[in-house]
Amino acid sequence: MINWGLSPINRLRFGAVLTAFFASLGASFRSRAALQLEILALRHQLGVLQRSVKRPKLSPADRFLWAWLSSVWNGWESRVSIVKAATVIGWHRKGFGLFWRWKIRHGKRGRPAVPKQVRQLIRMLSSENPLWGAPHIHGELLKLGINIGETSVSKYMVRHRKPPSQSWRTFLDNHLKTMVSVDFFVVPTIRFQILYVFLVLAHERRRILHFAVTAHPTAEWTAQQTSELIRQ
Repeated sequence: MINWGLSPINRLRFGAVLTAFFASLGASFRSRAALQLEILALRHQLGVLQRSVKRPKLSPADRFLWAWLSSVWNGWESRVSIVKAATVIGWHRKGFGLFWRWKIRHGKRGRPAVPKQVRQLIRMLSSENPLWGAPHIHGELLKLGINIGETSVSKYMVRHRKPPSQSWRTFLDNHLKTMVSVDFFVVPTIRFQILYVFLVLAHERRRILHFAVTAHPTAEWTAQQTSELIRQ
């Protein structure tokens, strides 16, 4: 036996400390081994449940738990197995939407409502002055000391119905008798000379009202053809 120069009492105390240290060390190893065995047993049971149950039924508390874990645990995607990670993200988004809907309903309201008298005044101004737009009415209200936004003014204005505009086909049918087409085009001759043709065609019966041909068109010549057309 090694003698380290300790008294018998100190040697007993030292032996008791060593015994307690090795006992606690063994207990820690046993607890770690028991923990690993427990994890193995739980994983095995989870695998059996996954093989036997096609779609597990989860309660709202289960969904809340996984939604909370997804927000505080970085590696939750690799650990979830009973549902898909996208499903958990959907639960989290749905819970976020429910929270904000509850906050809107029970929290402070948005912009204050426009008083009834102000709404009636806006409708009266817009109906009596059809050419006034929202900026004009907004300026008149500010002169009266009514503090309101231009967007709110536009919201409560009277919508005047505009007369339906006729289509292009209707316009042509209504003015067909008075419409003409004027064209200026070139015609090459057999001698490779270029002639310029001024043509006026009536739309009603596709009738030629006037035409003229020249080899040297000028502004004066074109104005003369127009004058001759008017005199016809």
